Amino acid sequence: MNINRLLLLEDDPNLSKTLIKYLKINGYEVDWAKNGEEAMDLSYENEYALYLFDINVPLLSGVDLLTELREAEDFTPTIIISAMVDVATVTKGFIAGADDYVKKPFDPEELLIRIKAKTAMLKQKITFKEFEIDLQSQEVYHNKEVLYLANVQKSLLFSLIQNYPNPVTKDELMLLLEKPTDLALRVNIAKLKKALGVEIKNVRGVGYKII
Repeated sequence: MNINRLLLLEDDPNLSKTLIKYLKINGYEVDWAKNGEEAMDLSYENEYALYLFDINVPLLSGVDLLTELREAEDFTPTIIISAMVDVATVTKGFIAGADDYVKKPFDPEELLIRIKAKTAMLKQKITFKEFEIDLQSQEVYHNKEVLYLANVQKSLLFSLIQNYPNPVTKDELMLLLEKPTDLALRVNIAKLKKALGVEIKNVRGVGYKII
């Protein structure tokens, strides 16, 4: 996932252009949707680190869109940006699944701080092909499904992916074993390859690398 790619749902062209320019200066890529249905199509076609949704937009409101996305198990972090600041509307936004709520008019720098806070959390994850590792929960996902691995094999996988495309030395991998022997390492690597269906190459005189 590109942790700098955002989806903006906003029907005000002047605000959108200004905000997109500001975010691009600060290192973000922004796709712009002018109505809820366009935003929904973009969310299906692409993977985003964060959604920025206005509420009062044509065809499908930001809150209704977010509700549908959450029901479809899309849990992309979402910040609602809206001039609708009554308690009922704000509450409805959070119930729909919003992670934050920014009231218009807003300071772009404040929004940037909130965006950075949300996207920084994604850096706690590393990916390799269709695998994703949550470094906080220590969970391993394959195509977004949790994989259940023995702790030793999980540690070996973390090390191999974090060092990709470089090999991990045999000595480093040995430190991850409960009873470090050549046989134990070979057995655990073999089990890992079988469980994941990936290629782990023995680099002669060095160690192993995932490819």
